[in-house]
Amino acid sequence: MSSPVPAASSAAFDKARTGLWASLQKHLHTIYAAEKEFRTATAFTTTFPFSAASLEPQQLFEYQQHRAVLRDLFVDETTQLDSLVKAVRLKNYEEDEKKQLLLMILGYMDIAATVFELLDTHRPSKLDKDEELEEASARFERVRSFARLNIRGLPNLLPRL
Repeated sequence: MSSPVPAASSAAFDKARTGLWASLQKHLHTIYAAEKEFRTATAFTTTFPFSAASLEPQQLFEYQQHRAVLRDLFVDETTQLDSLVKAVRLKNYEEDEKKQLLLMILGYMDIAATVFELLDTHRPSKLDKDEELEEASARFERVRSFARLNIRGLPNLLPRL
């Protein structure tokens, strides 16, 4: 038999969950808008990676502009998600409540990842190294892995002694 959750704690969690849901929907709207623009900027081909030399200067310019927008959005989202997951972990919610919030974040991350993968797939055959993007990609995966582990429950992963 579990003890009842205090009303104040439950109300705080409900407010956090509702706020997180609204925020994630807003962020998805932004990501989908960037995806639409990026896909429009890559409509010149269906073969990736593509040869940048084969493009008209205006096509290449538009592609680079929209890629930069999507890239910067990815870096910003990754930073925000890292902070958000840390905040959830440190909040004084019940473990199941934390798991619910992390599950919402993980669902968002899985959806967002399908858009951000365009940075790897829809690109020219020759692309300069982008250390910040590589760091953001590694960080994104660490945050996603951390959320998955915490949803599953770290104690469940440890051997029983």
